[in-house]
Amino acid sequence: MLVGPKKNPVEILTPEDIAKLPQQEQHKWEIAAELGLFDKIIEQGWEALTARESGRIGGMLAAAQRKKK
Repeated sequence: MLVGPKKNPVEILTPEDIAKLPQQEQHKWEIAAELGLFDKIIEQGWEALTARESGRIGGMLAAAQRKKK
């Protein structure tokens, strides 16, 4: 799966590829992996996630940002 800016997309195939992404994107992918969604996203893309799965990722990202402040 290609992610990132259109000029310099990054191909994500393994969890190690996440390190090539900007910090915010890295965190999103790490949370998805923690929830067991990494393979689903690689195979089918982010649009394959249910609203519940997407919301869970977003909620965990928001909680982490609040915790930083």
